[in-house]
Amino acid sequence: MNSALTAVLKNDTGITDVTTGEEAVSSPAHLNWHARLNLRLQLGPRGTRLVHNEHEGPLYVQKPFYPEGDELAHLYVLHPPGGLVSGDRLQLDVEVGNGAQTLLTTPGAGRVYRARADRALQHQLNHFQVGAGSSLEWLPLETIIYPNARTRLETRVDLHAGARFIGWEVTSLGLPACKLDAQEAEVSQRLTVTCEGEPVFVEQFHLNAQTRRLFNAMAGMQAKPINAVFVAGPFATDSPFGAKSEESIQRAEWIAQQNHHHSEALLNSAGPGMAGESLVGESLVGLSQVGDFVVGRYLGHCSEQARQLFQRWWAQLRPQLLARLACPPRIWFT
Repeated sequence: MNSALTAVLKNDTGITDVTTGEEAVSSPAHLNWHARLNLRLQLGPRGTRLVHNEHEGPLYVQKPFYPEGDELAHLYVLHPPGGLVSGDRLQLDVEVGNGAQTLLTTPGAGRVYRARADRALQHQLNHFQVGAGSSLEWLPLETIIYPNARTRLETRVDLHAGARFIGWEVTSLGLPACKLDAQEAEVSQRLTVTCEGEPVFVEQFHLNAQTRRLFNAMAGMQAKPINAVFVAGPFATDSPFGAKSEESIQRAEWIAQQNHHHSEALLNSAGPGMAGESLVGESLVGLSQVGDFVVGRYLGHCSEQARQLFQRWWAQLRPQLLARLACPPRIWFT
């Protein structure tokens, strides 16, 4: 399932502009739209509360919702412009205090539009700090990369002792439903998860003139425009000197079963407007255990199919990791 364009690494986490190897081109200031949102959640006598909410530019958050009780806050991150143009920069910084619990999602897909002639970088940075004994769920809708975009997308999750994380990222290279691919797009994407300062999972994706042939290759992405990654953990580690726990055995059996039956599961979940049987054999799906994390990947032609699959995995793994049944955000049904 891994291609030449994606990698699971455990090394330096510095991020550079590998798309061109050059400094990002500046765009005239009046054409740039920089937005920043800084959130801090804390656990108090009344449960998890949003105690700091600071923003600059068009990046906001609605008031927290508590469909699961006061201990876990659901937050919807809003970007009214709906996408990035040349020179734009979005920065989301979230700190989840010790023992707090939160779920973040977005009400709509993110978009990276066609770059202007100056090729100024379109940059989105998400940084999550998850305190000791706390939990974060980052479940956004997909990001759509338009033809001729030039973008860098970075997400970093720093977990402290006892912190837990479930998240996914779904990227659409072009608009497959419109038969529009990401022609001439330059994309640099990186997802990093650290535990107590140690990088434990790094996923990278780079698309440019030099790597485009790998995008089309059988050993690469086979020209499939939707690529997505799912991460959940860390789960309790078994002692290397003792028998595996029942929970660990059940999780391994579940992973094996999902890998064996994923095509039938996708077909059973196909709703109106989805491709259904036409996607059999065309979508590549896989789950694996990477250290103390469960990692899933999707490579195919339908972002909705990827999200439905990830929601199923989330519903299965959430009770094990967070001791909570799945409670889908209300915004997903609107």
